[in-house]
Amino acid sequence: MNDDLAALSARIDRTNELLQRMLAEVAKTPSTHAIFVDAGYLYAAAGRLVAGTEDRRAFDLDAEGLIDALIDTARTIFADSRLLRVYWYDGARRRIHTAEQQSIAELPDVKVRLGNLNSNNQQKGVDSLIRSDLESLARHRAISDAALLGGDEDLVSAVEAAQGYGARVHLWGIEAPEGRNQAEPLLWEVDSQRTFDLDFFKPYVSRRAAPAHETTTGRPTREDVRFVGAQIAAKWLAARGRDTLVELLPGHPYLPGSVDQDLLVEAEGLLQYSLRGQADLRRALRDGFWDHLQTQY
Repeated sequence: MNDDLAALSARIDRTNELLQRMLAEVAKTPSTHAIFVDAGYLYAAAGRLVAGTEDRRAFDLDAEGLIDALIDTARTIFADSRLLRVYWYDGARRRIHTAEQQSIAELPDVKVRLGNLNSNNQQKGVDSLIRSDLESLARHRAISDAALLGGDEDLVSAVEAAQGYGARVHLWGIEAPEGRNQAEPLLWEVDSQRTFDLDFFKPYVSRRAAPAHETTTGRPTREDVRFVGAQIAAKWLAARGRDTLVELLPGHPYLPGSVDQDLLVEAEGLLQYSLRGQADLRRALRDGFWDHLQTQY
């Protein structure tokens, strides 16, 4: 009898030891978040807020700069979490990328997913793509938190599916000049809600009819822009000191939204050329900035 009790006690001890190891491993596993952007909602709501129109042809969207700002915001909110990627959902005729969608797809940590675009320029199949990705990532424990920028009531099922597997879904919205641009049932289902205002979107949306920054200067080369990025980094190091800028290094290759905008504005002044919507030149600018910083540390 005593031998049986001793054996049982030993098995319980081994089980407890295994559980403690598992809990320790879980504790060491970093949380992961992803950002899901319904581009149809984004263009319509941001265009209305900043440019006064939902017509994509009437304004330019600096998608690269905006995506970086969203990533920076998520980094602040999910401080102890790592980014999986940004999912960008949009519509295209026959699901063939436009030039703008292709440039977005080439950005680091961004996955473009396309639904169809019908003859009335209405997106079809985008909500089902969002649901599929949200549910799959949550089911496989690939994400613990999802930031969803959208407003359609059809996204409620996507939220419920992800939550059913333990993920938390945080709804991000865009300030509406009048009323609401997000469905109430969607607001009821999510775990938290955040609204971005006019000041957040102003740097990334501009009307095509009156581009305030347009110049007649020819397009600079990537090397020209890269050199300017290094120039600005050197100037910032001299003015702000190494202790200030060393804080940027852990965020590589991303820059905080405010720093990225300052870099963009200063570079455009030096180049006398607008870099808005020029994804390849924006990357070259950041590359030059980072290259100089990394040689100093």
